[in-house]
Amino acid sequence: MAQTYDVIVVGSGPGGYPAAIRASQLGLKVAIVEKESLGGICLNWGCIPTKALLKSAQVFEYIKHAKDYGINVGENSADFGAVIQRSRGVANGMSKGVAFLMKKNKIDVIMGYGKVIPGKKVEVTDADGKKTEYAASKGVIIATGGRARELPNIKIDGTKIIEYRKAMSLEKQPESMLVIGSGAIGVEFAFVYASMGTKVTIVEFLPTMVPVEDEDVSKELTKQYKKMGIDIYTNSSVEKVDTSGKLCKVSVKTPDGPKTFEAEVVLSAAGVVANLENIGLEEMKIATERGKITVNEWYETNVPGYYAIGDCTPGPALAHVATAEGIICAEKIAGHKTEALDYNNIPGCTYCQPEIASVGLTEKRAREEGYDIKVGKFPFMASGKASAAGAKEGFVKVIFDAKYGEWLGAHMIGANVTEMIAEVVVARKLETTSHEILRSIHPHPTMSEAVKGATEAAYGEAIDL
Repeated sequence: MAQTYDVIVVGSGPGGYPAAIRASQLGLKVAIVEKESLGGICLNWGCIPTKALLKSAQVFEYIKHAKDYGINVGENSADFGAVIQRSRGVANGMSKGVAFLMKKNKIDVIMGYGKVIPGKKVEVTDADGKKTEYAASKGVIIATGGRARELPNIKIDGTKIIEYRKAMSLEKQPESMLVIGSGAIGVEFAFVYASMGTKVTIVEFLPTMVPVEDEDVSKELTKQYKKMGIDIYTNSSVEKVDTSGKLCKVSVKTPDGPKTFEAEVVLSAAGVVANLENIGLEEMKIATERGKITVNEWYETNVPGYYAIGDCTPGPALAHVATAEGIICAEKIAGHKTEALDYNNIPGCTYCQPEIASVGLTEKRAREEGYDIKVGKFPFMASGKASAAGAKEGFVKVIFDAKYGEWLGAHMIGANVTEMIAEVVVARKLETTSHEILRSIHPHPTMSEAVKGATEAAYGEAIDL
């Protein structure tokens, strides 16, 4: 007879482990199934270790520009191996932290490959190939996440054509790298490697860098990356990669005609694809569409007792979205009164330098939706704190509905803006209008003053512009 729990979670990433913890907090007996490392891709190979790499790159940038701050530094260089080692150490420490949380919350961890089977059960295959069935009286939550998308004409070989996991564990620093895609993964790794001396080229299929962002943000990042010496080709596509020689020969279709580039390594950063294969969906007849599991607002699949959250579902592939979905899903299973997630108020953060943060409608989208809008922009070059910090690049841009003052969107690029965007998210949640922002004192000198400054600019009340 299968061991029985109230809830079984398949996958321990930023959606799975919070779902397990919340279910346990609500008095349910919980198990979590993980095939590799607790914390999933985000903690072990994504969000956390990349931020460690980015911090090392940022520190090196500070050292290279120490004279700008009146500091004389002798000879310096980046120890690529030590940078990678530090990143892995940070990830390992965080994974141990998740193990502690599982123990603290009395959640059973079952290591192995999970597959959903009929009767609200999960079949787990361990490292030795032994199969064991576990039952869930209330529900099974599928949180299997995603992986790097492989382009059909560019096969990832792990040596010359790599994806993000290999990019954060290379044995030696490449002299040159071509990055396919300028989404968050692409531009973050482009900054890390370029700052340490690798010659980086970015190829983006769409017309702008970071194409999901406001066009003004895209233009600013393009300008800053070109200043760093990064070559950027938009409206361009990689047609093929010849890996037969010492260097990769990359054939690129550009608006100016075909071009061939040579690079030691090609990083494929063309998005993610859900992990849906061999987890029992077909046998269970759990519905999918466009490579994602279809769910309702409470993350229920079409088969009663089976739920899905995170990157394997249609929502934004973001760690904080998966966490929110996991908590809501667990609360729903437990019969707890909960609230559906507002997908129109999801912040997005990209941790390149300068950082990017945004929430809500872009200016273009607001106009397309027929809003009469007020737009304000505050450049960090007008900020005393930014000048003192030597971080004058970028701006805060805000968009309000002209009729009611509703905060439609905010778009930021600059130092530490990923720490500033939460103000806008909370304000929008509380249905705060431009008037409340104009009358809310922001401390001086801070980077966050730019939020108020941009709002003042939108209404013709700018003090520092």
